[in-house]
Amino acid sequence: MFTSEERERTRAELVRAAEQDRRITGAAHLGSFAADRLDAWSDIDLALCISPGAELNDVVSDWNRRLYENHDAIAHCDVRRGDTLYRVFLLANTLQVDVSFWPAREFRATSPKFKLIFGAPSQAQRATGDNASELIGMAWLHGLHVRSSIARGRFLQAEYMLGTMRNQVLALACLRNGLPTSDGRGFDDLAESYKAEIAQCYLLPINAGELSRAFSRITAALLAEITAADPQLAQKIAPTLTKIVESAAAASKRAGG
Repeated sequence: MFTSEERERTRAELVRAAEQDRRITGAAHLGSFAADRLDAWSDIDLALCISPGAELNDVVSDWNRRLYENHDAIAHCDVRRGDTLYRVFLLANTLQVDVSFWPAREFRATSPKFKLIFGAPSQAQRATGDNASELIGMAWLHGLHVRSSIARGRFLQAEYMLGTMRNQVLALACLRNGLPTSDGRGFDDLAESYKAEIAQCYLLPINAGELSRAFSRITAALLAEITAADPQLAQKIAPTLTKIVESAAAASKRAGG
C-alpha cells in the first residue's frame, strides 16, 4: 500500500517532468486534488495539454516509458473521451496514476475538479452530466431485462441488470439532490433514510466484511482470467492485486466488518 508521502512525491516528479517537456504547453490537476478532498486513498489525476505541433503518439510513448521505468508501473489501460486519451497506470505499490493527453483546443475545465498548474486553457465548458430523462429511460429499460432474465432462468444476467437499474435510480436521487451522478461518487452522500430504503434493493447485506469477502473472491477470479489471457502480465500484477485485497481487508476490519 502506498503512503500519502509516496503519492505526493510521485505527483511532484510528474509535474516537474511536464514542466520540462517542451511538447506540453499546459497541465492541470483533476479529481480529488483539484477539489481539495485528498485522503489516504486518493490517486493522481494529471491532465496534459499537447502542443499542436507535437506528435501525440510520441508523447504518449515517452510518458508511458517514464511511468514504467521511473515509477514502477506494472499495468495500464486506456479510456477515450472524444479526442482526449486517459491512460490509467497501476503502480506496484497499488497507487493509481491517471495521465490524460488533451489536444490544445480541448484543454479546459469540463467540471469543477480542474486546478490549473501552468498554461492557458481554452474557455471552460459547462459539463453536461446526466439528465433525468435519460436516467429514467435507462432504468425502466433495464427493468424490462430484469424481468426477462428471471423468466429465462438467467439469474447472473438478472443480477447485472438489476444492479444497473439500481444505479440509475441512485443517480436520479443524486441529480435531485445536487450531488455527483457519475461512478457512484454521490451515492454515499444521500440521506441516511434514503440509503436505508435503497439497501433493501440489494441481494446481500451491505457491510464492510461482506464487501471485502466478495472483493477478495472476484479479484481471485480476475487473476485467473488474466493468467489465461496473459500469463506474463498475471505474474507481474498478482503481487499488487494481493496488496489491494489485503489493504481492503484491513480497511474492512477498521470499519468493524
